[in-house]
Amino acid sequence: MDNNLEQHQKPKKMEVIVLPYHGQGHVNTMLQFAKRLAWKSNGLIHITLLITSHNMNKLSISGTKMDEFISTEIIYDNTHDTQLDFMTQMKNFETQATHNLTRIFSSSATPSLLVYDANLPWALDIAKKYGIMTAAFFTQAGAYVASFYPMFLEEYKDDVDHPVIAAANQNRLDNLSVKMLTMEELIRGITPIPDSGTGNKLFPPFIRMLLSHMKNIHLADWVLFNSFDHLEDEVFRWMSNIWPVKTIGPTIPSAYLDKRVEYDIDYGFNQYKVNNESFMNWLNAQQVASVVYVSFGSAARLSIKQIVEIAEALKQIPNKFLWIVRETEQNKLPNGFIGETSDKGLVLSWCPQLDVLAHEAIGCFITHCGWNSTIEALSFGVPMLTMSQFLDQIVDAQYVDQVWGVGIKPKEKENSLVTQDEIKQCLEKIMNGQRAGKIKENAKKWKALAIEAVDAGGSSDKNIDEIIGRLASL
Repeated sequence: MDNNLEQHQKPKKMEVIVLPYHGQGHVNTMLQFAKRLAWKSNGLIHITLLITSHNMNKLSISGTKMDEFISTEIIYDNTHDTQLDFMTQMKNFETQATHNLTRIFSSSATPSLLVYDANLPWALDIAKKYGIMTAAFFTQAGAYVASFYPMFLEEYKDDVDHPVIAAANQNRLDNLSVKMLTMEELIRGITPIPDSGTGNKLFPPFIRMLLSHMKNIHLADWVLFNSFDHLEDEVFRWMSNIWPVKTIGPTIPSAYLDKRVEYDIDYGFNQYKVNNESFMNWLNAQQVASVVYVSFGSAARLSIKQIVEIAEALKQIPNKFLWIVRETEQNKLPNGFIGETSDKGLVLSWCPQLDVLAHEAIGCFITHCGWNSTIEALSFGVPMLTMSQFLDQIVDAQYVDQVWGVGIKPKEKENSLVTQDEIKQCLEKIMNGQRAGKIKENAKKWKALAIEAVDAGGSSDKNIDEIIGRLASL
């Protein structure tokens, strides 16, 4: 175990509350940070993970080593949320969670720290009323969050006393040289959400909601990112001028990276049931770096036209493929596709992605570029063909191609369609073309730097030490 607390003469038990948004990528990322925080404290930190009723039975903490330092509590009963629109769900979540969070903070054992999903800004306000330290946690890349900066300045330009607006007005913030996405690019593919009737009309309601999440974040004691310093160095140096930023990632189970946390072998939260044996036996029979892995995450919904284009491309390439198509999406596959390609491909409704990306048979990942998928591929050194759908995925895809050099962003036709010919050409470039050597070299470099960040003495490892040290000194 880590010995970073030996320097403190009077160790004390500390309680940390972790409040994620209830999507799988949010819960897994913040749970991983909680595991690492507790482990590095040598047992001095106990974690209470606040989750929804729907997610409670999807956790695999009970009966494991994690039982000793992580407890769970239901913060919101979302049993009937499927019948509600997104904005109503969020309002109900805030109302019920506010009540329960206040109850927790009012108890005799006051927590030392609240780690809250940055999409839940009201949690910070509650913690501050009770004098509790706070850490806002972004489950997206720093580059994506930075893309909102120009819009934030425009939305809140009249709030001249806000420290970020004041710094911008006084020219105390340098311009970030990396390309910022426009509002039109960020909102591409988002289903329109009814206007709440508040704020100006310069930005649509969903964008204004995201901007509002950042309004009080400068009050947090830390702003945490599931990333690492080398990966987004320029972005985080710039961002440190306005927020107390700390990188603490990649938040991937230790068994796949530094291998120091003996019981940290998986995420601990799975939205879908998986069958390891079927795909692992199939992968084990394939040649090294020969398989194309295709997955668009737990939420993305592709058009029928796009799925047909992907299917036709996979039929025609020489490589074998593993394609994850959720059960709700399988009716979009061309008739007979699974049977016609059974000699070269495997189509599953879900699988444990870490085990796939860690397998030596994987040569390329066709991905929607959600941040968890992106940083997992970077951490395993897997080249990517990016087919982003909306929001942070678009920023991540740009960085995969233009900044990190570990993949290719294909050209799109009308309605953001990527044709089968474009997919085939990009796969050929990644697997065998002129760029293949450089892409693989870059992928290997980022894999090594990801491991270095979380290993002993790495940038993320030191940042977690600093957080523990400050808590212990209170």
